[in-house]
Amino acid sequence: MTGEAEIVSFGCRLNTFEAEVMRGHAKSAGLENAVIINTCAVTTESERQSRQAIRKARRDHPNATVIVTGCAAQINPDGFSSMDEVDHVIGNSEKLTPESFARIKTKTDTPRVLVADIMTVRETAGHLVEGFEGKARAFVEVQQGCDHRCTFCIIPFGRGNSRSVPIKGVLQQTRALVDKGFQEIVLTGVDLTAYGEDLPESARLGTLVRTLLDQVPDLPRLRLSSIDVAEVDDILFDVITTEPRVMAQLHLSLQAGDDMILKRMKRRHTRDQAIEFCNAVRAIRPETVFGADLIAGFPTETDAMFENSLRLIEDAGLTWLHVFPFSARPDTPAAQMPAINGTIIKARAKALREAGEKARDSFLKSCTGTQEYVLIEQPGIGRTERFARVALTGTAPVGTIATAEITGQKDGQLLGRLLS
Repeated sequence: MTGEAEIVSFGCRLNTFEAEVMRGHAKSAGLENAVIINTCAVTTESERQSRQAIRKARRDHPNATVIVTGCAAQINPDGFSSMDEVDHVIGNSEKLTPESFARIKTKTDTPRVLVADIMTVRETAGHLVEGFEGKARAFVEVQQGCDHRCTFCIIPFGRGNSRSVPIKGVLQQTRALVDKGFQEIVLTGVDLTAYGEDLPESARLGTLVRTLLDQVPDLPRLRLSSIDVAEVDDILFDVITTEPRVMAQLHLSLQAGDDMILKRMKRRHTRDQAIEFCNAVRAIRPETVFGADLIAGFPTETDAMFENSLRLIEDAGLTWLHVFPFSARPDTPAAQMPAINGTIIKARAKALREAGEKARDSFLKSCTGTQEYVLIEQPGIGRTERFARVALTGTAPVGTIATAEITGQKDGQLLGRLLS
């Protein structure tokens, strides 16, 4: 291989952003003939996929420098460094510093494993990126880490404690991306709605969003990656219901729709709070659509408890679902709880997905005959403000926002004709 380092990134949107930070650092260091595997640890399956990608990278590029980083590498550096295919393992903090890549390039004072204790990290900085390769929208990291300890989740041990990028840094990054022509910015974080709790100015996410909209007037579309209904304050509620440049699509970190399971997960919201939040937003901004993360087959989940989660899709009016079959992570409290049979977990995940597809198709059908503003992601493909994928006839430059007439739906996406 030649040219820039190749990056294979798994998991969340934060990893997508950090992949671009690493791309810039590797380029500045002159690090070529390298493959960087940016791992995820949210499930055992995601870690398996990361290991599979490492082996493939070595097979495809036998002479390349293979660097492994990300949450799985942060949590289990020895496990990855023991793989014959791996040259270097660097932690989640180290991967964001240019020095790490410069040291690998020069082979000077470069330990094979460079992973510090993530819990000692107290600040996070805004990182300027030149752009997002192959992306029509750009991600801006505003928050890192998590102070909560959900019983199924290992991510706080990969990301550390919650810490926020000061508003000034977020503004600088957003202006730079808008100046480069990006029409949509997505604010990302591990626990996005915890933004600002650690900052001296005590500005929370709603204040950040309002400041961005006021001070970057040329930004047409602002999207939030994921929010926790237990952390939404009055200012954030106001901006997501009254600001038209904040997209009317909200992804909620729900995980379950049964109060006992939520309690055993150590979530901080109840079933009713989730439903009431969705209803309150729709009462002011009825066009809003909601997505959610849901886990199928959490330990001790009975048929009745699962039915509560299944009914939540209709009761809360959820449209876009991310369904995860429960996968026990070692060293988490949930791994010690009475497990559900794997066949039952798969069946429950299937039922959730099918209900989600029905809700999605109903929403897509309601869009037929409307005109939508579409962000062109690639030739012939775009996304509406409410995040529906559209297959388009007609042409418009990638990265621009165009008007489309929606003519129908097929295979989980809209069909449309560009008007401008």
